[in-house]
Amino acid sequence: MRQTVEKPVKKNILLKRILLSLGILIFIRMGTFLPIPGVSPLEIEFFLERNSIARTFVNAFSGNNTFVIGIFSLNIFPYINASILIQVLTNILPYLSKLQKEGGSEGKRVINRLTRLITFAWALIQSVTLSIYLTRVLMNWNIFLIFEIIIWLTTGSMIILWLSELITEYGLGNGPSLLIYINIVSSLPNISKKILLENAEKLYFGSCLIILLLFFSAICGIILLQESARLIPLISSKELSSLGSSSQKSNYIPLRFNQAGVMPIILTTGVLVIPTYINSLGFLPLLSFPFLIQASQIIYWSSYFLLILVFSLIYSSIILNPKDISEQLQKMAVAIPGIRPGIVTTFYLKEIMRRVTILGAILLALLATLPNIIEGILGISSLNGLGTTSLLILVGVILDTSREIRSLRISNIYTEMFD
Repeated sequence: MRQTVEKPVKKNILLKRILLSLGILIFIRMGTFLPIPGVSPLEIEFFLERNSIARTFVNAFSGNNTFVIGIFSLNIFPYINASILIQVLTNILPYLSKLQKEGGSEGKRVINRLTRLITFAWALIQSVTLSIYLTRVLMNWNIFLIFEIIIWLTTGSMIILWLSELITEYGLGNGPSLLIYINIVSSLPNISKKILLENAEKLYFGSCLIILLLFFSAICGIILLQESARLIPLISSKELSSLGSSSQKSNYIPLRFNQAGVMPIILTTGVLVIPTYINSLGFLPLLSFPFLIQASQIIYWSSYFLLILVFSLIYSSIILNPKDISEQLQKMAVAIPGIRPGIVTTFYLKEIMRRVTILGAILLALLATLPNIIEGILGISSLNGLGTTSLLILVGVILDTSREIRSLRISNIYTEMFD
C-alpha cells in the first residue's frame, strides 16, 4: 500500500515545483500593487503627470505607468545590487576569495549571510531615498509617515529575498532571475503600446517585418553568445599511456564566450549616466546646443560600444584567473595535451581566454547597440525599452529553466527505474 502512494508523489515533483514557483510569483506581483498605508496613488499620479524627471525616478521602483508605491516596490533589486557588490569584493579581497574557494559549505554560508546583510543595508538606503523624495509628492506627510514607509519598503524587500530563496530551493528555476524575468515581461505591453503610439505614421508592414527579423536575429545571437564555449581538452597522468583512448575527449575546460553576462552593459550604462546627470544639473550647458546634440549621440554610442569591450575584458579576467586554473590543474595532476604544466599553461590559457573574450565582447556590444541601429535605419523611437540586457535576461532564464526541467525529468526516470 505504501508503494502505491509514494510513486505518484515522486512523479509529481516537477508539477509541485511549478505550482510553488507560480504561487510565490503571483503573491509577489499582487504585493507590488498593494499600496503602502498613507501613500495615495492619486497624489502620486497628479504629481508625476507634471514632472517627467520624477516619473522616471519613481518608475525605476514601481514600474512603467504604475502610480502605486507598493509593499514590494523595491522588488529583488537590493539583492541584485548586493550580489554584484559581493561578486566584485570576492575577486578583490583575498579573505573573501579564499573563503569562497577553500571554505566549503561553511564559507558559502558566511558569504550568503554577508550578502543578506548588504541586501538589508541597500534596501534601507533605497527606502530612505524614495521616502525623502515622496515628501515632494505627498500633501499630508509627516515624520511618522516617512518612518512607516521606510519600514514597509525594507521589510517588503527582505520578504521578497526570502521568497526568492524558497523558489530557488524548493521551486522551479532561480528565484531572483525569475523575479527579474516577470518584471521585464510585465513591462512589454506598455513598451509595445508606446512604440505603436509614437511611431504610428512611420510603421508599415515592411518596417515591422524588418524589426521582427532583426529581433529574431538578436535572440539567435544571444543564444549563440550564452551557449558557445571554447573547449580546451584535458588529459590526466593516468591517461598519458593510452593517448588513443576516448576518455581524454570527455574531459575539458569550457571557456564561455560571455563569462561576464550582462555586467558589462550594466557598468557601461552606469558610467555613461554620469554626464547626463551632470548636464541635467546645469554644469554642462554646452551639451544642450543643437550643433552638439548629433555629435554627442555619435560619441555616446561609440563610447557605449568601446566601454562594453573594455568591461567585458576586465570582468572576465576577474571571474576566470588563468594562474588559478593552472594551479588547480597541477594539483589534480591534469594537463592540457601538448602544453607543459605551470607558467606555460598559464600563458596558453591567458591567450585563449583573451581571444574568446574579445570575440564574445564584440558580439555583446553589437547586440547591445542593435535597438539604436534599428532606430537609426527606420527612423523610429522608443526601442530602447526592448534593450539587449532585457533580452539577455529573458533568454538566459528560459534556457536555465529548460535545463532544470530536463534534469528533473531525467531524475524522475531514474527514480522510477530503481523503485
